[in-house]
Amino acid sequence: MIRIISVAFVLALASSSTQAMPLAAIQHAPSDRVATATLDAILPGAGAALMAVAIMISTFGCNNGLILSGARVYYAMARDGLFFRRAGELHESHRTPAFGLKVQAVWASLLCLSGTYSQLLDYVIFAAVLFFLLTVVGLFALRIRQPDAERPVRAPFYPWLPAAYAAATLVFCVNLLVQKPQYSWPGLIIVALGIPVYFAWRHLARRPAEASQPAV
Repeated sequence: MIRIISVAFVLALASSSTQAMPLAAIQHAPSDRVATATLDAILPGAGAALMAVAIMISTFGCNNGLILSGARVYYAMARDGLFFRRAGELHESHRTPAFGLKVQAVWASLLCLSGTYSQLLDYVIFAAVLFFLLTVVGLFALRIRQPDAERPVRAPFYPWLPAAYAAATLVFCVNLLVQKPQYSWPGLIIVALGIPVYFAWRHLARRPAEASQPAV
């Protein structure tokens, strides 16, 4: 709830920037800090600090979800034979994927030392938005392949709202490829490298199973 309030606070400031600051001041403000400049104009001296607190609350809330869900992804991959086997083990008392959390912490620390926050965000955002698009495309694919499947959670205003979201996301992806190719293309290549790794790991996982089967 606190994170939602902080995000709404930031968005409200961004939308009201033209009322609190003249156009010339907005043009001279850093492109990614218009809301901070707006709050600093309303509350001189304290605005930047308040904005930093709101951003930290939102960031910690986001990190909480990403850390917990990320380790569970490694756990599921390991259980399917597509990642290190130890990542598929749970802690004896806490019942958490402890090894996956450790691997994730080490990798995240290395990424933090490899560049600035803005650079890392530019590398990741294209791939993240691309998977948002694929998720919506998967919705249409499931509706076509399994039209009679039980759906306890339904997409509102289907197919128009999902189609509009997919179209907007596609435009956003194309814009990132054109406007920030130095980050978007390498980010896309890094994600694409996971395809051959997936097939190689799956092949290696099948070999012990095939070897253990009795000959006919």
